[in-house]
Amino acid sequence: MSDRITPAAPSSPAVDHRRLGRELGLFDTDPLIGSGLPYWLPDGAVVRQSLEDFVRALERRAGYRHVYSPVLGKRELYELSGHWAHYREDMFPPLEMGPGEELVLRPSLCPHHALLFRSRSRSYRELPLRMAELGDMYRSERSGVLGGLTRVRAIRLNDAHVFCTLEQAAAEVRGALELIAAAYRAMGVVPSRYRLSLPGPGGKYVARPELWERAAAILVRVLAELGVPYEEGVGEAAFYGPKIDVQVVDAAGQESTLSTVQVDFHQPERFDLHYVGADGARHRPVMVHRSVVGSVERAVAHLIERHGGAFPAWLAPVQLAVLPLGPEQADAAAALASRCLELDLRAEVLGAERGSLGARVRAARLAPYQVVLGPREAADGTLSLRLRGGRRLGPRPAGEVLSDLAERVRAHAVELW
Repeated sequence: MSDRITPAAPSSPAVDHRRLGRELGLFDTDPLIGSGLPYWLPDGAVVRQSLEDFVRALERRAGYRHVYSPVLGKRELYELSGHWAHYREDMFPPLEMGPGEELVLRPSLCPHHALLFRSRSRSYRELPLRMAELGDMYRSERSGVLGGLTRVRAIRLNDAHVFCTLEQAAAEVRGALELIAAAYRAMGVVPSRYRLSLPGPGGKYVARPELWERAAAILVRVLAELGVPYEEGVGEAAFYGPKIDVQVVDAAGQESTLSTVQVDFHQPERFDLHYVGADGARHRPVMVHRSVVGSVERAVAHLIERHGGAFPAWLAPVQLAVLPLGPEQADAAAALASRCLELDLRAEVLGAERGSLGARVRAARLAPYQVVLGPREAADGTLSLRLRGGRRLGPRPAGEVLSDLAERVRAHAVELW
């Protein structure tokens, strides 16, 4: 895995995403909406949308097809999947729709995707079939454990399910880990460790030891082939199968799971999934569950703390701060901001009415790039970039500078220059 990130403890900045998120106007909560139900303000919505767009593009390049599925399902759906028996305490109560009909806010996307797979006959030629969705799901978290974006009740999940043959499963697990590594590199995230999550004692897990052993063997094989060190976590598995959890540490030193890869023999059996093989017979597919950035809420919380609000340029709410020296340069500043829009760059003009130049430079300190427009720059069409952190670049034609910035943003580069 050429772009694998070696597990290492990240250097966590001394920030709390809840405090910084409010100070920067990224997200907030309101008692009338409810606990665990944050709303996203415009700058936070930009970060979230940029992350979602990045993940979708990454998945498309890896051969995934995107779908949409409802956030509700009949209770019978979750009885069939096993969620009702093994996960009911974390689900919201059913909605009574009439005699004999109960709808449930989904706690997971995988039952819906299983139904999409079996919506028509499948051939071995279609496999591996990679199905992805950025979908909403709901967990009945107790008030005492809710906090910021890390523990919420309405979750935007980057989820995907690969339906494949047994022989293809290891390659799909490997591909999922490579996608996770590529995403982490672009986000500037370093995992603290990889955990092989296995079942523990108790009735929370599906009682099919032979399926657990087969699934765990595939995960261990891939980890060994990639040379990824890992630790076992007994009692941390999903109820239907083992998984690889990619762990991160927050500013307070608390560990959480950001990304997962799971191998599942259970749900294909429960939903009677099959494909027609080269021999003309029906065969059972393997289901690989995979999430590159997991919960979008938790991913953004980690990014806020990891970068202290100074996001990589492609995620930053304002990518270029334009600072006209005086009112005489206001028109040139507005024209520059319009050129940025045409290149899909997010620019903000901080005019002289916002205070002294020094005050405006400080106000825009988290923007990855700044330019000061004085009489000379407005007249000759050049820009001298100031990078976040204070580094300055010499004057160049404005078109060249903006083109270079747009290219770096499109490349999802972490380095500013």
